[in-house]
Amino acid sequence: MSIYSNNQQNLAEKINDKEVAASKWTDWHWQLRHSVTRIETFERLLGIELDPKEKRRIEMTLKKFPMSITPYYLSLIDRADYRNDPVYRQAFPDPQELVVDSCDMVDPLAEDRDSPAPGITHRYPDRVLFHISNVCSMYCRFCTRKRKVGDIDSIPDRNQIRAGIEYIRNSPEVRDVLLSGGDPLMLSDSLLDWVLTELGQIEHVQVIRIGTRMPVVLPYRITDDLVEMLKKHHPIWINTHFNHPREMTSSAKAALKKLADASIPLGNQSVLLAGVNDCQRIVKSLVHKLVENRVRPYYLYQCDLSEGLSHFRTPVVVQ
Repeated sequence: MSIYSNNQQNLAEKINDKEVAASKWTDWHWQLRHSVTRIETFERLLGIELDPKEKRRIEMTLKKFPMSITPYYLSLIDRADYRNDPVYRQAFPDPQELVVDSCDMVDPLAEDRDSPAPGITHRYPDRVLFHISNVCSMYCRFCTRKRKVGDIDSIPDRNQIRAGIEYIRNSPEVRDVLLSGGDPLMLSDSLLDWVLTELGQIEHVQVIRIGTRMPVVLPYRITDDLVEMLKKHHPIWINTHFNHPREMTSSAKAALKKLADASIPLGNQSVLLAGVNDCQRIVKSLVHKLVENRVRPYYLYQCDLSEGLSHFRTPVVVQ
């Protein structure tokens, strides 16, 4: 049985020669090294050609909001109808991202205002949001942190992360720490292990949560070694981010199974997105697939008021 579908095999062979591609497709480091960041690469791999005028508008969008798509997630796009494809819409830049409405804000959740220490957002008394990464394997076009995600010049180093840990250590009211980013699982196993060990040694920290989209966009990141490391740090929770039933592939299911079998409680946070999942039937199907794979549907968000997201926002009223 092939390790990937025919669509993935064809894509892998375009990226690399057949023999290498077959052995590396499930290597998450290989996936990151071959992430699609240029329009020309996107066109070549999917076998499509965009209109020159459209390409110029998209290039302007990329100057403000970069693109990065893992080969795995790219392989889920329906090439025959890519413009209406929910995966394409979440991953590929749209010139509408440069449209800023009067209600849009750079930091709609006031995370920077409520930041008393590097990487820390402390809004609620007993919990903090701890930004330990600002890069992702795939840059979601609807991200609420478009202002900072992908800024490779300000990736938190160990000293910055240590400053955040010290703030938590000196804040005895904090019992719940949510590791976020970017994507925390972009960190190496050893660095993430260090962060979790330091937090685990703080007596008043009772719960650690990790927010990640890796099971969706790069499920091969959920390795046996990662899971064995995470098991050392219970109680730990993981919230992932499936938005559409199409994202629940066999690879995604395998990643979720590893985590669930390791006794890690799983939750899912979805965002309502126009043209992606603004349909009761789609959301119902997604919820059923999540529960089937031992993931609790946790949040269903409306799209935030971040700059450039107006084309994704959709009302919640049933027509």
